[in-house]
Amino acid sequence: MKKLLLLILCICSAQTFYSQEDDDGVVSLDLPARNSLTFNRFNINPTFSFVREQTTTISFNNKREWVQFDDAPTTYFGSYSGRISENIGAGIGVFQQNYGVLTTFGGILNFAYNARIGSVNNLTFGLNVGAYKSGINTGRIVSNFDDPSLQNVPENTLLTINPGINLGTEYLDFGLSINNLALYNFSTSSLVDVNPEQSIEAHIMYTGYMDSKGFFDESKFTGLLKSDIYENKTIISALAMITVPKGFWFQGGYNSVYGATVGAGLNITKNIALEYNYENAIGKLSNFGNSHDFTIAYRFEKQDYYDYSPQDELTSILAKDNRRRVIAKSKAKEEKSKKEAEKAEQKAKKEAEADAKAKQIAEQKAQEEADAKAKQIAEQKAQEEADAKAKLIAEQKAKEEAAAKAKQIAEQKAQEEADAKAKQIAEQKAQEEADAKAKLIAEQKAQEEANAKAKLIAEQKAQEEAAAKAKLIAEQKAQEEADAKAKLISEQKAQEEAAAKVKEEADAKAKQIAEQEAELLSSEEDLIENPKDELAKSMKELSQSTEDSKETQNDLLKKFDEIVTIKNNDLKDLKEENDLGDQGITVAPKPFKSVTAENNKLNAIKTDLEKVILNRNDKIEELTELYNERAEIDEFAMDEVNLFYKGEIDKLKLEQEKATEVKIALDSRLETINIATEVEKRRRIKRAAYTNEEDRYNQDRSLLQNIKKTTVLNETAYTSEDFDYGEDLGSSIIILKNIENVESGYYLIIAVHNDIKRRNDFVTKVVSAGRTDIDFFHDVSTSKYYIFYEKFDNIKDANNALKTKGNRPYNGKMSIVKIEN
Repeated sequence: MKKLLLLILCICSAQTFYSQEDDDGVVSLDLPARNSLTFNRFNINPTFSFVREQTTTISFNNKREWVQFDDAPTTYFGSYSGRISENIGAGIGVFQQNYGVLTTFGGILNFAYNARIGSVNNLTFGLNVGAYKSGINTGRIVSNFDDPSLQNVPENTLLTINPGINLGTEYLDFGLSINNLALYNFSTSSLVDVNPEQSIEAHIMYTGYMDSKGFFDESKFTGLLKSDIYENKTIISALAMITVPKGFWFQGGYNSVYGATVGAGLNITKNIALEYNYENAIGKLSNFGNSHDFTIAYRFEKQDYYDYSPQDELTSILAKDNRRRVIAKSKAKEEKSKKEAEKAEQKAKKEAEADAKAKQIAEQKAQEEADAKAKQIAEQKAQEEADAKAKLIAEQKAKEEAAAKAKQIAEQKAQEEADAKAKQIAEQKAQEEADAKAKLIAEQKAQEEANAKAKLIAEQKAQEEAAAKAKLIAEQKAQEEADAKAKLISEQKAQEEAAAKVKEEADAKAKQIAEQEAELLSSEEDLIENPKDELAKSMKELSQSTEDSKETQNDLLKKFDEIVTIKNNDLKDLKEENDLGDQGITVAPKPFKSVTAENNKLNAIKTDLEKVILNRNDKIEELTELYNERAEIDEFAMDEVNLFYKGEIDKLKLEQEKATEVKIALDSRLETINIATEVEKRRRIKRAAYTNEEDRYNQDRSLLQNIKKTTVLNETAYTSEDFDYGEDLGSSIIILKNIENVESGYYLIIAVHNDIKRRNDFVTKVVSAGRTDIDFFHDVSTSKYYIFYEKFDNIKDANNALKTKGNRPYNGKMSIVKIEN
């Protein structure tokens, strides 16, 4: 049990280890500096080597986490840091962190610069640059056989940058920093894209002094509230410290992940100090027990003090007078201040003289400008008067010209109107004569047509009257016969209707009785299914909508359970493989499973499930509000509808409670499976269960020869859809190193598989398509098979062959891979 908890502990504390599909040994910088407000504060924020600091300090720190376990996380940190000038703070540190067989070693450089923005306000910029190496400490591995898998875990040399900023007032500090803003891997010559330890840190810090009589008089109080915001979590922490003038201090705090902490420190002398902090884990880490933090430090004394920081004199438990005292300024500084004051007076005097001279020049210039402006106004006024006179003369002349022109136009218009009127009279007379003649002709023609039409109408009317008379006689006769027949039918129908009416009345009475009975039986159900008031109608619609979403919710819970079961089965397979390997039983390893699609599907199901549960809860709450609103109406308070929906609401709430319990149980089970899976992956690093590469090579050669001998040509032509190309390498050239039993050069790869069966199927189809020079090689580091049939010594020939690959179906995904052995 202790071993299992230790493995989980290493995973939790070394959560900076990560990879895409398997571990690569990369670790983010994450020093556990969370318990002290006295030493190594620049690990909290890069500006803290300057902020509220007076001295420089050399310190050595050892933090042992969860000491009840063997090989628990341990950190060693030594540093020199503090104020080195009025506006500059700096620090340098070296560290080593051990997580079982995993270790990191490196150093940190710190620099902070302050800019004053007021009498008591300051803006400080800081930067931490960390360089370190991460990997496996082979000296801590105990094994009775060589483990090739350990050779596959690379050592990585990394560089990280952590910037920060702090705004300080008289008593308060507000700041931000970005942890692991950029992480560069020198081993791969690339930036690390995914960094789970990248976070934004925000803090508020208060620093003040107690004004009281007795033991705590003039004691300094420091309080820090801090939040670390990661991509998928947020950690809140708080620390408080009281420094007593007697030469010692004590502090306490809380972290939402790592638990509560309490500690104390003392100055043995004015220069030498000791500090101890105790941390007790809580929550998911409560089983791991406590942690211990020890620090020994040496402070350098200052003869004067810097601004914007506490001005306490260093005291110790061995000193006689331990009261807080302000360090006096040095003599050199007083002389410097005096000179600066004199210089300021001289400068003020010069500035006053310059101001007086400038004022005189300004007055002269103003007078000149006033005279020039008055002259300009007079000239403008004279010009305006001249312009107005000229304008008046021009207007009179224009008016006379306009009057003459208007008279001429009027005369021309009168003449044109007279001519037009005479012409119009002549045209009207001619038109009237033409109209009279045309009218006479038209009247004669109309009279002739009217006479002919009247004759035709008289003849048609005579024919129509004769036909109508004959039709009327026939209709009268038919009507008489129809009336006689209708009377007979009417009498028979009356008798039948009388009999039917008696039967109908009896049936109606029986039906009425039945309906009354049914109505009495179903009145309650009818009120619920066919509500009369608006509140009941809304309740029915909302209840039906809530019931409809139940099936969707149950289906999502079922899918969630299915994926959790799949992950649990994968865990069992991995654990079985590790257990057999620990017993010395070698089994063929299963290829690493890419879980991206599976996790995407799981996240989508969880998101949809959360939405459905929240939606149903909202609808149940709305239904409850409608029920309460209807219950307040006296007419409906205790009717069948309210009684029915009271039970319906209780049933829906019970269903939601059960669904929520199932979801919580699945979440908990999934988290347990994920933790256990990570544990088994760590176990896998510690053993080598792969088949000997030489045996693998011989088996592959034998199998390839057998495929070529036994495969016959296919009579039907293949298409590209018949071939499984496996992984698509794209258009870039892939470079592989240390490939056994393969010559260096450029290979035309036509397929990539990590599954032997899929590899064999592809090779068999290529041989049956007529190509017998097919071959492949194996990359141990990725467990992938690269299938090819041509190899070149230079990139030019390889590119030419790629361009002329033709339309053979097995060449659909051809690419170039370079082997460098």
